[in-house]
Formats: sequence, C-alpha cells, structure tokens
Amino acid sequence: MSIDVQVPDFPESVSDGTLVNWRKRPGDPVKRSEILADIETDKVVFEIPAPADGVLQEILQSEGARVVARQIIARLAAPADSGDRRPVVDEGPGAKKPGAAAASARQPILTPSAQKLIADHGLRQEQFVGTGKGGRVLKEDVLRFIEELPTEPSPALRSGASSVPAPAAEVGGGRPEKRVPMSRLRARIAERLVAAQRTAAILTTFNEVNMHPVMDLRQRYRERFEKEYGVRLGYMSFFVKAAVEALKQFPEINSSLDGNEIVYHGYYDVGIAVSSPRGLVVPILRDADTLTMAAIESQIAALGQKSQQGTLSMDEITGGTFTITNGGVFGSLLSTPILNPPQSAILGMHKIEDRPLAENGQVVIRPMMYLALSYDHRIIDGREAVRFLVTVKEILEDPARILLEV
Repeated sequence: MSIDVQVPDFPESVSDGTLVNWRKRPGDPVKRSEILADIETDKVVFEIPAPADGVLQEILQSEGARVVARQIIARLAAPADSGDRRPVVDEGPGAKKPGAAAASARQPILTPSAQKLIADHGLRQEQFVGTGKGGRVLKEDVLRFIEELPTEPSPALRSGASSVPAPAAEVGGGRPEKRVPMSRLRARIAERLVAAQRTAAILTTFNEVNMHPVMDLRQRYRERFEKEYGVRLGYMSFFVKAAVEALKQFPEINSSLDGNEIVYHGYYDVGIAVSSPRGLVVPILRDADTLTMAAIESQIAALGQKSQQGTLSMDEITGGTFTITNGGVFGSLLSTPILNPPQSAILGMHKIEDRPLAENGQVVIRPMMYLALSYDHRIIDGREAVRFLVTVKEILEDPARILLEV
C-alpha cells in the first residue's frame, strides 16, 4: 500500500511554492514526522514531514518545481510493502541515483540557509557535523567550516555538482560572471518595494538623538539584567518602547490605508527588520505595548535566530502595524528607509558616532545617532511625522520616561 505525501495548505496570501530541496531519496527509510523536503514561498520555508513510517517509494516533483497546496509530490511504501525495493525515479539532471541512497542516509539534516551556503561554495553535505537540535547543521556550522578552509580549497573539498550555477569561464583576462535565479523571497521583496515607491507618497524626516543616557543606563544595569533574565540588554528594546509610547500619542503613524479608508490600529505590532540568508524579513513583536524590556529582547533574539535558520512561521512575519530597521549594525550613518506596505511609517536607526555637540554653552563630545522616519504623506502630515520623531528622541534622551510611561 502506498501513502501519498501532499503539500500542506498554504496561508491565504500564498498561492504556491517552489520545491527547493529533497532531504530523502527513493528507497530511503523514513519515520513519521521526519522531514522529507523543503518548500520555499515568497514569505517562509515550509518543511514537509513524512505522514507515516515507511520507505520513500517515488518522487513525483523534482527540485525546482512549482507546487500548490494539497498537490501530491511523493509516495511512501508502507513498511509491510516496502521490502528491499528501491524504485528509480527520474528527478532531472544532476539528481542522485538509487545507488547513492546509502550515502544520502548518512548525510546530516541541514537548515535551508546552511544548504544554500554549502551549494554556493560547492561543498559536500557529509563534511559537516551539526551543532543544532538533533544534530542539524546550522548556518554557523558552515560559516565556521568555510573560515577554516585554505585560501584555495583543494578539489577534494568540492562536490561533484552544485544546485547553484558555477561561475562562467573567465573571458578577456579574468572577468568571471555567475547567474543565479532570484529566490521567491527576493522577488517578493523587489515587488513590494517597487510597489511602495510607486503607490505611496513617501517622505522622510530626520533628527538625531544623544545616546549617552541610554548607553549609560545600559552600562550600569547590563550585567544585572542579563543575570536576572538570561538575555542580553540591547538598544532595540529602548527603541521599541520609545516608538510605542510615541505611537500612542500619534495614532496616524500606527495606521494604514485600505482603499479610501484609513485604518487606525488600536494595538501595536512592531516589526523588526532582519537580514537573513534568504533576504530581508520582518518578524513581528505582537502587542509590543504589553511587553517588558526583557520580553522584547528575548523575543527579538528568538526571532532573529529563526530568521537565520529559515524557520520563521507565517504568523511571525505577517501583520505588523509599524516597523523599525537598524542599518547601523552594518555601519550606515544615514538612510531613507522604504515603507513596509500596508504600513504607513518606518523608523530607521543608524550608526552611533561620537560628534561635537553644544551643551549648556559648551562644546562636548557625545555618542549621536541619526534617526529617520519615512512615512506615507497621503495619510500622515509632516507635523505629526516630525512631532513623532521628536517624541522618540526625547524619550531616548530621558529613558526614565520609558519606566514612567510619560
């Protein structure tokens, strides 16, 4: 008796996905809930578990195929029917053959980001020992391995084939090129950013904040905070708290446009833009106004780790009412962030840099950060945008206001 392996139902906003990786090959034994394949959508990567114990009998959709919800992509043979049969399935050029099943069974489980790095560098999966849960190979494991490689890796370290096209042969004395298909997430990011630029009246206002009070407070209590709550005290929790208090005073910034109607949100779901191996993602802090500083830092750390491993759920990246992005971690001194539709505003943080500042008639050196608020001028007037940013600045320069909520 054969058992169908189906694509799970996608969320309402997702119509299809791309089958990016088969973790098992025909003839491989599988256990119930063991991951068989990964499907990438324009938002997240879904893991496809085995519906029952058995043997992978045949693969019906090869890597790279576009699939839809409830489509049958493979079949399992029930244990009683499996015997020693190892069926052959044509999975397209470069696919592993049944004779390689034993080697496949020895290969570790990879996160999508780790698999991409391995493919990009032409490495072999069996070279890695995972440090993640259940021995899963993480992106960090691959990066550590790559850093230890010699400048010119020996051919023995390279695999025979890669799912990513190799660089083209050098032409005209060293001008290599490489063409790779745009991932679904990258294509979706491009589509949304272009749509935001085309459909919204985006304007950006700037200010600067003296970070000395926050840095001093953080320095005094960081060790105690980390010991008490088991999480690092970063800057983002201060900005989330300051932004939420400012959003309460200026509800237009926490609104969105739906046709000819302005939707004022009575809750504060703050998105934190994160750079992941697959591209930019924006996981959401739900009801950020109810979260403590420790809870904010803990959730940001957990969501950041999930984004690096490609395991964010659909619910964790959809819905936000306001976004904060931090280009300062990459050294950006100033930028104009683009809206995250359908939100009407986004706050940009930047690099902290010592600059001269006039203070009480004296020139002093203070750690300063430029802030940028991009907003949709169709529903937010410049007055509200500027006052919102000034409020964020004033709260950060007097962080006791965060505790007092004034």
